[in-house]
Amino acid sequence: MTPVFFDIDTQYDFLLPAGALYVPGAERIIPTIAALNRYASQKGIPLVSTADAHSEQDPEFAQWPAHCVAGTLGQKKPPETLVGQIVLEKQALDIFTNPELRPLLQRLNGSGYIVYGVATEYCVRLAALGLLETGKPVTLVTDAIQAISPEGAERTLREFAARGGRLVTSDQVRGA
Repeated sequence: MTPVFFDIDTQYDFLLPAGALYVPGAERIIPTIAALNRYASQKGIPLVSTADAHSEQDPEFAQWPAHCVAGTLGQKKPPETLVGQIVLEKQALDIFTNPELRPLLQRLNGSGYIVYGVATEYCVRLAALGLLETGKPVTLVTDAIQAISPEGAERTLREFAARGGRLVTSDQVRGA
């Protein structure tokens, strides 16, 4: 069995300085995300990319600025990260709010999960911790995530490791 890669919310509104909900420094991880996605594709590893897909009046906008509105440029993923993966849209921070996720996990039946993307202390955290609850090993790729704040990143990495998650670099994932 092989692991399933999870590319979390790598969309223009989060990755680029002009994005509606820019994660500072996120543009620097785009090449690493693209390399991981290409690696998964070349090795026949299942890849799931999550994507916010909000309506113009989404309830989440009471807490966050409007972002990733379905059909807008900000909702799109950079072309270099697209490799024919499964794209799972969501309207909340937690990917587990999408009812399609659990059946998808069962269908893919991966040996574990490799997680990366943005933002570390929000959507990446919820995805990684939720995947840990499946009982399968979960790995977080530390050079392919970006946090909004250094403190948020530290807290998330500590919590993830304390719950049994593994921290690695993209080179370790690719065996480079």
